[in-house]
Amino acid sequence: MGTAILYEVVARVFFDPRHVPPLSDTLPEAVGLLGDPVFWTATWRTLLAAGTGVGIAAVAGIGLGFGIGSVPRLLRVVSSTLDFLRPIPSIVLIPALVFLLDITQITVLLVAVSCFWIVVFQVLYGVRDVDPVAMETARCFRMGRLARTVHVTWPTVLPYLGTALRLVVSVALALALTGGLVMGAAGLGELIWRSQEAGDVTGMYALVLLTGGLGVGLDLLARLAERRLLHWHVATRPEAAR
Repeated sequence: MGTAILYEVVARVFFDPRHVPPLSDTLPEAVGLLGDPVFWTATWRTLLAAGTGVGIAAVAGIGLGFGIGSVPRLLRVVSSTLDFLRPIPSIVLIPALVFLLDITQITVLLVAVSCFWIVVFQVLYGVRDVDPVAMETARCFRMGRLARTVHVTWPTVLPYLGTALRLVVSVALALALTGGLVMGAAGLGELIWRSQEAGDVTGMYALVLLTGGLGVGLDLLARLAERRLLHWHVATRPEAAR
């Protein structure tokens, strides 16, 4: 509430309402958009692109992370290559991909590439964190590689995947919006860009406000999913937060 009041005062005192509309103008516009089917169609398209990209990243990142992390010698060989490739932003792929894929496919691929690095490195951190005593005990009980992966490695990696889930939600939404703002991919980014081009500043701010609310909602859902997924882990128990 304090932030809303501060924004209202600052917008009215320091800015031209034609360029920075106050919250009292933006909020009714945002409420009106909630009843517009065009807004919900754009929201669905944005979430579909983000979700598809996250799904691809999860499958590829978990598979590759386990494959590399389970073989220490292979991890030492490829670790420098992974560290070199990770900082490269996926958006630099756009000029090359524009000749091969359509705009929607490029947006999904941008989301997938960026989220992939988050997932694969979190899996690698988890595999490295496996308790060697627990692993040796599993070997003493003659558990095979698959059983050790399921009963020893996977429970250790799960908290790291929970962290990855929270991180990829915001990254995926941001890149799905970028696809609309930069390339015109159908979705909320495209709606924001159209409002800007049409000079509908209040509508643009209303869309930005709703998009921010969508991001907060997705983050809360990701945290809830993490707590449900890791209800057995010490970090998610109520006494751990005291």
